[in-house]
Amino acid sequence: MIRRIRDLAPLRSIPKTVDACYYNRVRLALKRLGNPLEVELDGRLRQSDMLLTDREWLCVDRARDDLPLLAWTDFAIKERDALHAPVRCTLHLYHAHAGLLMGRALPVLDRVLQQRLAKVDDTG
Repeated sequence: MIRRIRDLAPLRSIPKTVDACYYNRVRLALKRLGNPLEVELDGRLRQSDMLLTDREWLCVDRARDDLPLLAWTDFAIKERDALHAPVRCTLHLYHAHAGLLMGRALPVLDRVLQQRLAKVDDTG
């Protein structure tokens, strides 16, 4: 799916900054839970899933055959001088209403990853 996204032109692309807490949690989850990583956001953000890799975070609508909604790409990690510093990136919007989701997607993802990482810590 992530390869397929490169064939689609976003409706809009904007420079964005990702808070360090979100970026660091995704990186930790990729190391502990697998890379690439698929995260279901059911009940928290409609029928959306997040497909995560080191290079891209893709939010898709599972009910519509994984229709892309949002994608965070081009993380400027080399410019970051500390772990607590935010990370610049590019946010691509693929759906007319993606702007309604962009403010909620990362906090919801963060909560789900916290829960999944806690389960791994408890068992391991």
